[in-house]
Amino acid sequence: MAAKRDYYEILGVPRNATEEEIKQAYRKLALKYHPDRNKGNPEAEEKFKEATEAYEVLRDPKKRASYDKYGHEGVAGFEGFGRGAYTDFSEIFEGFDLSDLFEGFFGAGFGGTTRRKRPRRGADIQYDLTIELEDAAQGKEVQIEVPRNESCTSCSGTGSAAGSKPSVCPLCNGTGQIRQTQGFFSITQTCYKCKGTGRIITSPCRVCGGTGLTLKKRKITVKIPPGVESGSRLKITGEGEQGANDGERGDLYVVIHVKKHPIFERQGNDILNVVNISFVVACLGGEIEVPTITGKKAKMKIPPGTDNGHIFRLKGNGIPYLGSYGRGDQLVKINVYVPKKLTPRQKELLMEFARLDNESMGTPSSN
Repeated sequence: MAAKRDYYEILGVPRNATEEEIKQAYRKLALKYHPDRNKGNPEAEEKFKEATEAYEVLRDPKKRASYDKYGHEGVAGFEGFGRGAYTDFSEIFEGFDLSDLFEGFFGAGFGGTTRRKRPRRGADIQYDLTIELEDAAQGKEVQIEVPRNESCTSCSGTGSAAGSKPSVCPLCNGTGQIRQTQGFFSITQTCYKCKGTGRIITSPCRVCGGTGLTLKKRKITVKIPPGVESGSRLKITGEGEQGANDGERGDLYVVIHVKKHPIFERQGNDILNVVNISFVVACLGGEIEVPTITGKKAKMKIPPGTDNGHIFRLKGNGIPYLGSYGRGDQLVKINVYVPKKLTPRQKELLMEFARLDNESMGTPSSN
């Protein structure tokens, strides 16, 4: 069995060739040796397969690196060759109109007729929406106003002024493409005069200037699901830019930004807030009311001897899980409040408390 030739040698490129140089080299060889152009020529078919195998290895950075290091053994495990010659023609013949190229390549029966430029899908739009933490927790419907391109109502999207019609492009004769014959091939390119539409607007609409599109502000209702957080993206299909040539609309992406809350701090699906209690309540215990993200108050028991900084957990009072069931918890951090000013009577009672506390600890009291 004959030894395999070096892939770089097959394509006729240096070992430091760029991806574009490799593509161009394969394009020339594929056009020269393709079996449909060389029917009954086994030598040409073999060269086509050889070139395709070389291209499929060298166009892949990982395979190329393995080949450069280990040679043919480094790429012996990848599945067959020949697929790239068909599945990746759009990449190899980038810039060509493939139907016309193959019509000249393989014969008139391959593809056919010249096409006008197809309608293009409109661009997607991003809208940044700032909401309150309560909205993120409970969900909300918000109406936003989005500027976007829409079909011109004055000309119904045609781009022509009232009473006039577009004329056939004199350069491409209405096909939207310019065909050039270069030896064996027929190559087509988008007509630069009509930009592929096949028509010329002789009397442009004054409102849209002949584009068929005008910028308008559209009011759209956005449903914010419970559980969203900063960075969440809500997709609204078909609410983006109007496509050219009556193409479908793009999509609208609403990016959520949640405001910082004055009381609550979000920690995943839990929320944390700080509650002040008196020294007496911390010592004796009691029941307090704490605010919740829903706006209602929740009662919470403080056991006697609660330390400053202790955190209590209120189950199910946090943020809902987005697109799922259940919700996080509310974490209540205790801050024992120390008054800044005391009355003479309060001082007297605290001194008495300190004396009794020292005696109970076996510590001599002092005035």
